[in-house]
Amino acid sequence: MSSSAAFGVVDGEEVNTYTLTHAEPGGIEVTVTELGAIVTSIRTPDAAGALGEVTLGFDEPTPYRDGTSPYFGCVAGRCANRIAKGRFVLDNKAYELATNNGPNHLHGGELGFDKRLWQLVSRSGSMVRFQLESADGEGGYPGALTALVTYSLPSPSTLRIEYTALTDAPTVCNLTNHAYYNLKDGGASKALEHEIELCADFYTPVDETSIPTGEVRAVSGAMDLRKRAPIGAAIGEADNGNGYDHNWCVSAPSGADGLRPVARVWEPSSGRWMGVRTDQPGVQFYTGNYLDGIVGRGGTRYDKHHGFCLETQKFPDSANRPHFPSVVLRPGERYSHVTVHTFGASAVPPTGEW
Repeated sequence: MSSSAAFGVVDGEEVNTYTLTHAEPGGIEVTVTELGAIVTSIRTPDAAGALGEVTLGFDEPTPYRDGTSPYFGCVAGRCANRIAKGRFVLDNKAYELATNNGPNHLHGGELGFDKRLWQLVSRSGSMVRFQLESADGEGGYPGALTALVTYSLPSPSTLRIEYTALTDAPTVCNLTNHAYYNLKDGGASKALEHEIELCADFYTPVDETSIPTGEVRAVSGAMDLRKRAPIGAAIGEADNGNGYDHNWCVSAPSGADGLRPVARVWEPSSGRWMGVRTDQPGVQFYTGNYLDGIVGRGGTRYDKHHGFCLETQKFPDSANRPHFPSVVLRPGERYSHVTVHTFGASAVPPTGEW
């Protein structure tokens, strides 16, 4: 069942949170809000059955809106990740976007989908659905876009996120959830001892501003995460040397549900693990390299590497790279994206399918 609670006031409007639980006991609890369609909390059992926080976040809405939040838990869009120089050409017409990440455009710009108020359109049992209307020209993007995101718990241990979008004119669209995870303690400590495996044979190298060079390179060395290992094992040797903040190309075959395994992470002290599956071609693995001690939920201080992200999406800067998976959306087409997170706990690393 789902329950609601007051969260605060944004732009003169009351904002609520909605906590999803499954009808069967002993499962996860997921809390979301209309602001940015943000996942404000995920609580999962550890190996002893104790429920605990596994995401980074805030207790009230202001930090999510005023620029304090580094995109904690939000839906990033209209075009997630980076667009080089804030420019792209579509149908021979050039478009200029805000450059809010050095020389580049990031996650929709200064007032992206993460800072907008989404409308609650339906809610029943262990599901909630939000809708956002993005006007033609908003943020520099062409076309009026209608986006929907649905959060649901199809099982006690599974969070399913579904995105759809329609446009009335050619545009670009690439949506993702930007939750930061720490399966040990919700971000109170570094996440470097978490053990990760990524189903990816290739990744996209980046330049000094984190824009893909256009190369699709076979993984090797620190960028080869196909075998389970601590996140911190070779993080200092990752491309650019500041930690992981790269797109990997998902290589596993699709299952019967059309989803492919992306990543699995296990935290040894709590036993908690998380598996991710998606229908998207890429995943941005980011290790909280720019967390700088901001204070979040319950007064918790989030420092560098205290959380990690697994952002399923099309590749960064696809708007400028014709050989990357396309982010172009045209009238009559439907943007569709499904990602499923499965949570569990065990005293030993999980094996088999997830």
